[in-house]
Amino acid sequence: MSLPDEQLFDKPLKIDNRPMWLILLDRTARYQVMAAAALVVAFLLRLSPPEGLSTDGYRSLVLFGGTVFFWVSGLLPIAVTALLSMVMLPLLGIMDAKKTYAMFGNEAVFFILGAFILAAAMTGTGISARLARAMLARFGRTPTSLAITVFLLSAFLSFIMSEHAVAAMLFPVVSEITTALGLEKGRSSYGRLLFMSLAWGCIIGGIATFLGGARAPLAAGLLKEATGLHFSFLEWTGAACLIVLPLMVVAFLLLIRFFPVDIGDVEVGRKFLNQKRLETGKIGYDEILTAVVMVATVACWILFGEKTGLAAIAILGAAALFTFKVISWQKIEEYVNWGIVLMYGGTIALASALEKSGAALWLVKKGMGSFFGHPLAVIAVISLVAIALTECISHAAVVAILMPVGMGICKSTGMDPKVMTLSIALPAGLAYCLPMGTPATAIAYASGFLKGRDIMVAGAVVMVISWLLFMASVLFVWPLIGLKI
Repeated sequence: MSLPDEQLFDKPLKIDNRPMWLILLDRTARYQVMAAAALVVAFLLRLSPPEGLSTDGYRSLVLFGGTVFFWVSGLLPIAVTALLSMVMLPLLGIMDAKKTYAMFGNEAVFFILGAFILAAAMTGTGISARLARAMLARFGRTPTSLAITVFLLSAFLSFIMSEHAVAAMLFPVVSEITTALGLEKGRSSYGRLLFMSLAWGCIIGGIATFLGGARAPLAAGLLKEATGLHFSFLEWTGAACLIVLPLMVVAFLLLIRFFPVDIGDVEVGRKFLNQKRLETGKIGYDEILTAVVMVATVACWILFGEKTGLAAIAILGAAALFTFKVISWQKIEEYVNWGIVLMYGGTIALASALEKSGAALWLVKKGMGSFFGHPLAVIAVISLVAIALTECISHAAVVAILMPVGMGICKSTGMDPKVMTLSIALPAGLAYCLPMGTPATAIAYASGFLKGRDIMVAGAVVMVISWLLFMASVLFVWPLIGLKI
């Protein structure tokens, strides 16, 4: 069917008058960069290793550099990059194939898989959304208390679910509130406060336990692979919450300062939430069973995690949900981030190669310079690098980059590897300034209430405070629970 002439010219064709070579150059820029990177890596691999570094160590380091480039540039998905680095280990003769691919059997891989399934069940059955609406309607009686409830709910849900999943789940709930209150995008300070409370709550709560994101299980897995040491669920949570709890207080005070309340009451919003709760109806069998399994799983992690392993409990909890037909595999496939699961095997294999070949230790001695002999200075520098890097690239990628370096430092200086692991993994989760830093910030930005400047200015302040609180915990609090630098 032919279109009328006036419709044909609604969007007139744009003719590119540039020379053909320039058009081809522009259209193939991505492939040119990838080809150039591959050629640089190939050239470097043909060179002799520097003094003090073995051939395997040199090849590991070149492969590591190429992997970091692709992670930072985003030319390939992070999972694909990790898998490519894993494939190259046996091809370059750095590790034999059997040992390389066995890294997919690491406990951390199965722990995060089980955690993803449990979180998917909470989202899929609706128990998490029901809890959110109930809490907000119950405790959000004033504008300030409603914002506090959004903040605390985001934080505490991120204790038991991926912070990304919590942000995605609560976004429509907070959007419902802003719509019911008639808040104007771009003008309402209270609208900005609600969405920033959502983002910061998820970010801060996400570092509290192993369940808040991929970085903690990955760091624990790399620690165990390198040293044989491991964290219990309670041990990690105890160390993290000494930072998280005071940070939650400081962060919300900052939010109120940067985004003051500019409305009188929120009664209309509360009524709207209550109406939604009535429409949802009574709590169902699947929701009750999911809540019971989740509570039982967390309790088992705390009580038996050190003896049985966190992964075994996570998989048993997931299996219980399938046994009682609470969830289906088709539903799980919609929620589980398979890219992160695939990334784990590749990342752990590359980190193991760096550590065992001596490349990580060599890199540490060359890179840390005068800081190398001062444990506190080392922790200050590596945590600062972690918190800065995580604004630009994936949290898990930051851990994958820095953990081999950190383990090399511990091997050389005698520092506690557990302290080093926490010094990398905890700051690596505190990305506040840029929407690209974490999905929670990106989701808040997507609301339309916030400008880039709103996020960056407030984020820079809380990032500095977060790092200072972290260093204060390292110095004064961690030694009380047996974590000494």
